[in-house]
Amino acid sequence: MSADTDRQLTHSDHRTDGGCFSLVILLDSVGDPANVGSIFRVADALGVARLMLCGHSVVPPSRRLARTSRATEKSVVYEYCEDPVMAAVGLRERGYRLIAVELTERSVDLKTVDFNEHDKLCLILGAEQAGVSAGLLEIVDQTVHIPMLGQNSSMNVAIACAITVYEATRAL
Repeated sequence: MSADTDRQLTHSDHRTDGGCFSLVILLDSVGDPANVGSIFRVADALGVARLMLCGHSVVPPSRRLARTSRATEKSVVYEYCEDPVMAAVGLRERGYRLIAVELTERSVDLKTVDFNEHDKLCLILGAEQAGVSAGLLEIVDQTVHIPMLGQNSSMNVAIACAITVYEATRAL
């Protein structure tokens, strides 16, 4: 192998500083273990401080969640809270800005959001069919959506989470 070839690194080659952002992801009744597992991986990869699994969200231990998360459920801080509105109110009281990721009449394009307005952010995502609950939408500070170019008006919740977290952490 010559000195100017690009070699793919292995997991053991990867080094991290272990840092994270003041960013919480609140899941509102995300019941698919594969989606929750994927969101654990996103949280691990992009430096999310905590996951809040609320309502009917799947929580560890779950074999399918663990398989999809690739063991990140063991290293990402998470907690379960039955009532998502109470969880969100508690975060607001601790200084978090509440941002729902949902297509609504008043949602704004994700690309236009200034994530630097607050030191602490909470991104709220809902289940694939039901979305973010009305109770949460009533109390959030802002609602954002990912502009869609195709015929469908939405995408998989784990993919939407990854895009939104990436945009937020890139700005921070």
